[in-house]
Formats: sequence, C-alpha cells, structure tokens
Amino acid sequence: MQIPKDARRQARELFESALDDSGRPDASKALSIADLLIKSAPRHSLQILKEYTKLIRLELEKHRALIESAVPVDESTRASVLKSLEKRDGGAVSLETKVDPSLIGGSRIRLGSEVWDATVISRLNALVS
Repeated sequence: MQIPKDARRQARELFESALDDSGRPDASKALSIADLLIKSAPRHSLQILKEYTKLIRLELEKHRALIESAVPVDESTRASVLKSLEKRDGGAVSLETKVDPSLIGGSRIRLGSEVWDATVISRLNALVS
C-alpha cells in the first residue's frame, strides 16, 4: 500500500522538527512527537507514523558504525577507528564490534550505508570472480 503524498509530507515535517541543532534526531523530541501523533490521530495517522519512524531509523543508522573482523579488535585500534569515523561523519558515532572468523583476516567497517572492506575473504572472492 502506497502512502498518500500528504501523509509523507506530514511525516517529513514531523521528522525535521525532531532534529536537534546538529541535525540529528533528539530522542525526547522524537518520542513526544510520536506520542502526540498517536493521541491526536489525524487522518492517515498510521501511515504518517510508519513513515516518521522509518525516517528516524534511517537517520540514526547513518551514525552507527560496525567493525567486523576475524579476531577481536584491540582498544587502541577501536579508538583510532572511532576518531576517524567521527571526523568523517562530523559528530558522534556509535561503534559496535563483531568477530566473524569466516572473514579469515582483515576487517570490514560499515558506517550507515558506506562499507570499507579489507577482508581476506573479499579479496579471495574478487580473485575468483
């Protein structure tokens, strides 16, 4: 089911009002806006709420990073990567690490939709392709 244009516009306006001065979602604003939307129940409120939460989720994902590596990442490397990502992103980044032995070696870093892949398995796959 396609969302009506007016509902999409309203969701975008609500999303923009939930941003703080740095242009990132403010959790308390986002929750109070969603609460007000539910209580007021305007026309197409379910579609507006779905679109609004999608916009918030996508914006939060832009500032979430994941380091995948074959072995655990030491704290100094983690701090160095975090500093580089925050410089690139222009603000705070939440960082998560994940150990995946199937990568064989190297690491893969994701920040939002960007991916930097320097794993051995990706290089082997590139040779086979």
